[in-house]
Amino acid sequence: MGRLFGTDGVRGVANADLTAELALGLSVAAAHVLAEAGTFAGHRATAVVGRDPRASGEFLEAAVVAGLASAGVDVLRVGVLPTPAVAHLTGALGADLGVMLSASHNAMPDNGIKFFARGGHKLADELEDRIESVYAEHRTGAPWDRPTGAGVGRVRDYDQGLDQYVAHLVGVLPNRLDGLKIVLDEAHGAASRVSPEAFARAGAELVTIGAVPDGLNINDGCGSTHLDLLKAAVVEHGADLGIAHDGDADRCLAVDHTGAEVDGDQILAVLALAMRERDALRSDTVVATVMSNLGFKLAMEREGIRFAQTGVGDRYVLEEMKEHGYALGGEQSGHVIILDHATTGDGTLTGLMLAARVAQTGRTLRDLASVMERLPQVLINVPDVDKSRVTSSAELATAVSEAERELGSTGRVLLRPSGTEPLVRVMVEAADIEQARAVAGRLADSVKSALG
Repeated sequence: MGRLFGTDGVRGVANADLTAELALGLSVAAAHVLAEAGTFAGHRATAVVGRDPRASGEFLEAAVVAGLASAGVDVLRVGVLPTPAVAHLTGALGADLGVMLSASHNAMPDNGIKFFARGGHKLADELEDRIESVYAEHRTGAPWDRPTGAGVGRVRDYDQGLDQYVAHLVGVLPNRLDGLKIVLDEAHGAASRVSPEAFARAGAELVTIGAVPDGLNINDGCGSTHLDLLKAAVVEHGADLGIAHDGDADRCLAVDHTGAEVDGDQILAVLALAMRERDALRSDTVVATVMSNLGFKLAMEREGIRFAQTGVGDRYVLEEMKEHGYALGGEQSGHVIILDHATTGDGTLTGLMLAARVAQTGRTLRDLASVMERLPQVLINVPDVDKSRVTSSAELATAVSEAERELGSTGRVLLRPSGTEPLVRVMVEAADIEQARAVAGRLADSVKSALG
């Protein structure tokens, strides 16, 4: 059995890779591991369980709930809610554990399981490793220590979760959204009820698309990975902006009034300036990854905001934020973490904060996003090479140095081995798109020659 936990929980094709048996076994293992770690000491354990609308989430939820209850954990079943809502409720309700069933932006046949620790924070890597180990031990026949009688967990629906989460979102906004017309694309996902409710309570006039989940249409041609519908709707309805979420609503991308995309880097730039203005940007620092556009870094330097850089993945952004006490971080893909109000990326919160900045300033989103200029960026995947030698090849180092000299201070080169495939990603940014393409093509050839 290969490693189950990836960078964002356990994920795979539902009922093929991610089965009911696996979901049940991991849930029992999680309960036992947390009990061993002392999380449940002195009280009866409670877990919050939520899911996105995928059809497979129905049987996987049943398996998770059964596993937890069989291990003596009381379960609050919150139903279809975004991942950040489950994280928030885990903390707000004082639960010992949170479980979210979702495969985020993946296609409908996939699903996943993500565990949250007490407080709604991501489970520590060592606990995930221990859960996987314990699951493997019992999968081969070692018996569980099972409670009986009154010791088994009780299960109840917690119907107040949506209202509680929406009240939290609206309550942390610095100002209302009255006067704004906003199009929301919910990706037929977990925020289909939450996001429109939150924006409406905050005062916005709404047009909503992609908000009729049927269990099969999640992320299907809509949401943050398919922006064409949102762009057209914003222009058609004369809206001030559009907001798009993914299936579990932990990310947010935007569209300005002309239908132009506003990506995660631009959203971070707008929010960084807004937070600094109200003294909420601790240490005047924003955290982003090495894949952020060079234009973002140059804009932050020009505005006097420090830029802390991490590896690719919102988990690394969050680790950097927590270690140094920073308040804002995120990725180009739209995972934005506002740590004072959320323990994970929260697409609805991000969209609300972005809209609040538009309402507060009276400026268009297009104008606000122009604080940074996105430099042309070319990405080439080079397959079937020895990615382990990216940093040790002298031939490749020479090619990179030559490319960097050619680009100067207005360009950037990044060579990154894929974390999941046998390939190397070549990324080049330059002030001119043709130069970026030419340099990226030469570097891709160098990768093939040096590592092939």
